[in-house]
Amino acid sequence: MAKTKLIPEHLRIDSEKVSQKLAAFIQNSVKSSKTKGVIIGLSGGLDSSTVLALAATTFPPHKILGLIMPERDSSLDSESDAKLIAKITGIKYDRVELTPILDKMGIYQHIPKVIFSQKNLAGAAVMGGYKLYTKLTGERPFLSGLKGTNFGLIKRTNAYYRMKHRLRRTILYSYAERENLLVMGTINKTEYLTGFFVRYGDNAADIMPLINLYKTQVWLLAKFLRIPDKIINKAPSPDLIPGITDEFAIGISYEKLDLILSELSRNETIQDIATISNTKPKTIEYVKELVKRSEYMRIMPYIPSD
Repeated sequence: MAKTKLIPEHLRIDSEKVSQKLAAFIQNSVKSSKTKGVIIGLSGGLDSSTVLALAATTFPPHKILGLIMPERDSSLDSESDAKLIAKITGIKYDRVELTPILDKMGIYQHIPKVIFSQKNLAGAAVMGGYKLYTKLTGERPFLSGLKGTNFGLIKRTNAYYRMKHRLRRTILYSYAERENLLVMGTINKTEYLTGFFVRYGDNAADIMPLINLYKTQVWLLAKFLRIPDKIINKAPSPDLIPGITDEFAIGISYEKLDLILSELSRNETIQDIATISNTKPKTIEYVKELVKRSEYMRIMPYIPSD
């Protein structure tokens, strides 16, 4: 599998042992919470598919519920891949269309309709705007959006995509409480450290099985769990804004990002990490800045000192 070739030895995992450990964690979490099973939002992506596969090694299908929640900007492939993994695991799933709700909330008004009016052109428009902003400001929009900003388009874009995640969590918890299920989150360590998640959105969950695994390690685990190559090998994407994939938004491949993050955790110097990862020192500084700016997202909420 192409996705695992660049993973250094110290980031490789014993997928069988990790799978068994996480399956036990999920089972114990359900038991201690006195819930009858788990619920997961199915995006058709690597992380949600892997979490579902882990749950499926632990519980029979009737104890797992999937929710597919597409909206206007969702890729058709995302829904078909979500249905594929649901079929493979044999679980029941419900489909909730978010477009009417988001429309009534006024979310789609944050971005001029002309930009997203034609889906085949929307991606190119978004990518062009992303590149132009980076060129004019010297900073990627994702980094700028991690903290408060007065730049109008960044503010509207944040409101545009973040509410989609938050709405999905609201619906997930509505189902979970009605059916007495535990909400499974899908954030991995790479996303958590760099702020590539939505606060009070996809970080809202009862359990986070993948939180200690870098993205590249999730690829290894997914391969072991026999997730279809179609899902493993497709470009990871938040599927919230046309044209935006994870690596395009962040500006670095997951292989290099994970290597840099892991070396930073080992307190290696900037120059040493640059040599190890074959990356410029300014890229290491950029990753450090992602971690720094997103620190507040990992502390919820701020509380006054005694």
